[in-house]
Formats: sequence, structure tokens, C-alpha cells
Amino acid sequence: MNDQQRRRPAKPHRRPRKDPVRFLAFEALRAVDERDAYANLVLPPLLKKARAKGDFDSRDAALATELVYGTLRRQGTYDAIVAACIDRPLREVDPPVLDVLNMGVHQLLGTRIPTHAAVSASVELARVVLGEGRAKFVNAVLRKVSADDLDGWVAKVAPSYEEDAEDHLAVVHSHPRWVVSALWDALGGGRAGIEDLLEVDNERPEVTLVARPGRSTTDELLTALGDENGLPGRWSPYAVRMAEGGEPGALTAVQEGRAGVQDEGSQLVAAALANAPVEGGDSRWLDGCAGPGGKAALLAALAAGRGAALLAAEKQPHRARLVERALAGNPGPYQVITADGTRPPWQPGSFDRVLMDVPCSGLGALRRRPEARWRRRKEDLENFAPLQRGLLREALKAVRVGGVVGYATCSPHLAETRVVVEDVLKGRGGQPVEAEWVDARPLMPGVPALGDGPDVQLWPHLHGTDAMYLALLRRTA
Repeated sequence: MNDQQRRRPAKPHRRPRKDPVRFLAFEALRAVDERDAYANLVLPPLLKKARAKGDFDSRDAALATELVYGTLRRQGTYDAIVAACIDRPLREVDPPVLDVLNMGVHQLLGTRIPTHAAVSASVELARVVLGEGRAKFVNAVLRKVSADDLDGWVAKVAPSYEEDAEDHLAVVHSHPRWVVSALWDALGGGRAGIEDLLEVDNERPEVTLVARPGRSTTDELLTALGDENGLPGRWSPYAVRMAEGGEPGALTAVQEGRAGVQDEGSQLVAAALANAPVEGGDSRWLDGCAGPGGKAALLAALAAGRGAALLAAEKQPHRARLVERALAGNPGPYQVITADGTRPPWQPGSFDRVLMDVPCSGLGALRRRPEARWRRRKEDLENFAPLQRGLLREALKAVRVGGVVGYATCSPHLAETRVVVEDVLKGRGGQPVEAEWVDARPLMPGVPALGDGPDVQLWPHLHGTDAMYLALLRRTA
């Protein structure tokens, strides 16, 4: 080193620049990890706050949303790629560092953001939230990742299909292996069907609206959305799809509670129960697990059109308040109560129709809640099982002879669907129940690929809905 080099002043320290979009996405990812929060609940208030401060426009909000959901959906694949680029077990990487890395990998391999911009923006974020030392680690890893594209990396880190089919699908399509196995068992068939399902699970679902009958119409919603953004539902007569996304809460009908956001599969389940033939009167309906209120609001509207009354019961007080909000303004008689469906306050045989949409693993809604696939464990099914069976038994007690019960889950897992129904009907773990299956397929007219019946399983890749399950049972004694 010569004298001139010795005298050269050091470069002034530069404070890292805070990128509001990536910082917000990082905040959302940390909330999902640290608080077991759901992205669809955490992200909207963060975006609203950023817009209020003037930091965000619509393009910023779209990018932040893509970074959060894309990173969560592809977490399994990205974890495998990062693991191949570091010299330590992945579990030894601190979760905040892994969030920054995976978000960077998503920008490199899952978006059109240029390589230099994806790396530099991720390193700058690391400087802000992790410090200079860890930022250097992030830089080194992402530069290794940038040496190949997604297909090239998957070919390196995933076992071949012939070697281990389930593990191959788990890495390629970013699902835990046990979830791949469970979905494959429920779906049946060969490779094509399960790959189609797993691919759709990683796509952003359309926003679907419900026009609550007697309070709104699909024509009103389509007119409000305009030709560019409004599409009729595929199957439900009450559904309207928002083709370009947008903000449902900006619609007058949604603001007034005459319409709402509701997956088309959820609408089909409620409508099928409402249209199932019952013997005798039809004036008292029950939603025994009503929170957060989407199905209850549609049932209340349908009941009102026939002069029937709905009782909506929800165990959790905060969810019961959501049900009250969803049903507010319904023209027909209804009541919302906080009650445990396994220890009901109502008398046996009190209702003509009962819906029991039971708590479950949520494996049917992984498009909407991608973090659920990493949060759930196979052992969780054992915890749900007694509750699901208990709720179905009480539902069958609550309905009168000749009335109909709808058992529904947002999961296609056989242990949460048909196995539960068969166990209850056969008296496994309790007294046998005198009830018969009602074929649910004719009650979803026009919907294809509903299986052999009498129960129905909807699928994202076949129907564009959540993977809702419905069994209809008529009490016979």
C-alpha cells in the first residue's frame, strides 16, 4: 500500500434505505411466523396503514401482496433451494434471515423482477432488518441462487418421481409430504390429477362474491363491477367473480351487507342443504358452527324467502360477533347465540335443517391460506376427530325425524370427511344414529365431476372452488 492509498479517506458510512414495499412484506411474514397469524388477516391492515401514510399506490400494494403470498406458497421449494446453497442445516438459519432469503428467492425465481434488482433490494432489506453481517450472508446465498432458474433448481433439489413420487411432488409443488399423501388418497387416480391439484393450490384464487337472495342480485353486482371486472359464477346462482381482483369492500352492496365475499364452494354447500327435500314442516333452521358467518348469512337469506327462521350458534364469542355482523339487516327472523354445538342449549328434534360446518385442518383452502400447509401437522387430525364426531352426533339429535343435516368441512382429507360420517352412522365411539344418506349431487345442478355419491367433494382444479366436502343425512327415527 503506497502513501496515497494510506491517506485516502474511508468511504462514509451509508445508512441502509428502507424500501416500504419489501419492509411491509417482511413484517407480514414475521407476523405469520411469530404469532401464527394468517396472511389474509395481517396484510390488509398493513396495506391500509401504508396507503393512509401515502407510502403506497396500487402497484406497491400488488407487489407486497405477491411477495407475501408467493413466498408462503413456495416456501417448501425455496427452503430446499436455500438449503442447497448454504453450509449448515436449514434449521440453524434464524427465521427472520430465512424470511428475507425466501422472499429474495421468490423475486429471483418466481417473478419478473430483474436479477440485479432482486438481489440488491433483498440485501438492502437485510441491512435494515438484520444488520450488515447477515446482509453479507443474504447477498452470498442469493448470488448462488441467481445462477439458475426455477426449473434448473428443482431438477437439482427434488428427487425424481420414479425414485420417490411423494417427495418429488412435495418439493416441486411446495407442500409437506404428508399433505401430498393425504390429498392423493382423497383424490385417487394417477399422477396427472394430483399434480393439477397441487399446481392450483399455488395459484392466487379469484375473489368471489355472493348476492344474498332477497337483498341483492348478481345483476346488481355485475353492473357495479362493470364488463371488465365482473363475471358470472361458474356454478352457484348467487355468485359473481371479480376477474381483475380489486377491493370488494368498495361495492355498495358489500358495504351494506346485502352481498359478501364467499367462495363458490361454500355457497353450493349452503344452497344444497337449503334445497334438500325434507319431510313435513320447514320453518326452523340451525347453523351449528356459524362463524365467521358466510354460510349463515346465505342460509338466513334463503330461509327468509320461505318464511323460515335461522338460529346461528358459534362457540367463540369473537366469531359470534362476526356472525352478527354478517346477518345484520337480514329481513327474516334470525338469532345469533354463543353456544357449544357439542353441548347445545336447544332441545332434541328442534330443527328441520341443520348445517354443521365443523372445525377442520383447512387443507381445502390452501390457495387462500398458504401458511396453513406449513402450520398443520398430521397429528392435528387426531385432535379434530372427537370434535367432528361429537358435532355431527349432536346435529343429528338436533334435527327432527324427516329433517336433514348437512355435515361440511373445508378439507378433503378422508379422516375428516366420509370416515367421520360412516363412524357416526355405525355408532363407532357412541350410539348408532338412525339416519340415511341423501344424494347431494342433484342438489348441485350443472356441477360436473362430483364423484360416485351420495356425498360430494369439490376440488380447486376441477371446480375452481375450495375443496369443500358435503354429506347430507336425513334422520329416520
